[in-house]
Amino acid sequence: METVRVTIWNEFRHERENKEITAIYPEGIHGAIAAGLRAAGGFEVAVGTLDEPEQGLSDRRLAETDVLIWWGHVAHAEVDDRLVERVYQRVLSGMGLIVLHSGHFSKIFKRLMGTNCSLLWREAGEKERLWNLAPGHEITQGLGDYIELEHEEMYGERFDIPEPDRLIFVSWYAGGEVFRSGCVWERGNGRVFYFKPGHESYPVYHNPEIQRVIANACRWASPRVVSSTVVARQVKQPLEQIAAERR
Repeated sequence: METVRVTIWNEFRHERENKEITAIYPEGIHGAIAAGLRAAGGFEVAVGTLDEPEQGLSDRRLAETDVLIWWGHVAHAEVDDRLVERVYQRVLSGMGLIVLHSGHFSKIFKRLMGTNCSLLWREAGEKERLWNLAPGHEITQGLGDYIELEHEEMYGERFDIPEPDRLIFVSWYAGGEVFRSGCVWERGNGRVFYFKPGHESYPVYHNPEIQRVIANACRWASPRVVSSTVVARQVKQPLEQIAAERR
């Protein structure tokens, strides 16, 4: 099995500004996700954060990334549009993208979906049960019928996204709502996975089953074809001889 080069991007604001969240994620949300991938094995892991030079995602880092994981919440508007365009083109060229939780409202996810990506939400720390709708899919390998999280933020329908190529998980909440919480799409040569769990106030990314989903998703989203789609190419020489134009 080839090593998958994963970059975890996190805006890294909550963990530095809120002591309760710092206690849950002392190394940042990106640190917890990175620890899960390293424990799973088969990944070369890098991290980038919003306040780093080039907002943590230089051209070189993106070029060396097979799969990009994206977590954002309060600072979506601060992400440079030029960076969004670079990530967008990398996905179309074959890089995988995994968008987590409140990343549904990120510029890059909305760009790739072509919709507002709006939804309903409630912060009440209620139970979430994620039902596994695709037990034969690469993303759900090693999982049972469902994943149960004791406390999570509720996201509810209608989720304004295009119809997924495949629905992997659907969530039920103690308050009664449901949500399409695991969805996959292909965009150009790249694969995209949206995975809902991960509110910063709860230790979701320390959960072994959530870590397994993310690791599986990184393997599934790793590039199969890498080919730039930025420039249209003119082909002057045909493969076959073209008959003289009739007049």
